[in-house]
Amino acid sequence: MAVEQPRIYLAGPEVFHPKASALGAEKQRICRAAGLEGIYPLDNALDLARLAKPEQARRIALANEALMRSCDAVIANLTPFRGASMDVGTAFEVGFMRALGRPVFAYSNTARGYVDRCRVYRKAPRLPFDLDRPGLEIEDFDLTENLMIAVAVLESGIDVVVPVGEDGPPALEELGVFSACVARAAPFLGSTADQ
Repeated sequence: MAVEQPRIYLAGPEVFHPKASALGAEKQRICRAAGLEGIYPLDNALDLARLAKPEQARRIALANEALMRSCDAVIANLTPFRGASMDVGTAFEVGFMRALGRPVFAYSNTARGYVDRCRVYRKAPRLPFDLDRPGLEIEDFDLTENLMIAVAVLESGIDVVVPVGEDGPPALEELGVFSACVARAAPFLGSTADQ
């Protein structure tokens, strides 16, 4: 009798990469090697042709929510994307899985902490639609990301996995830290690897 592998939703901004499908396939391969079934947001086969953009968005969101409900946990890429913080869609997915009571595991391709990234971001030219400015508090709890995200991960059993050693410019296609996160999460999920 075949043992079911834990299903893991693979959240992150890789879906915007020009090679998004190839990155998803590689993440799924890494999960399989660890005895997990990786579920990538682009696994949804949606026919969006001839639909208005708001309807396309609605169908994508609902399909991703259905995928998350079918999963046992999430592994989220918290690498900063379009600002000092993680991708906002990924933040929603982390919160969604946490609200479902599912484990949240995460990694970031930068070891630079949240408060340091915010300070660097604040020194950059201001965007006219960004309300951040000197005088507003930056939360400082020595965490990798906003406390709501970091605590969701900590409550699942491990810390956010980050690179060890020199912290160069992060890249979406770098999957070494993802692999380390999968290896650390697998024992918490009852992985079928080596059983």
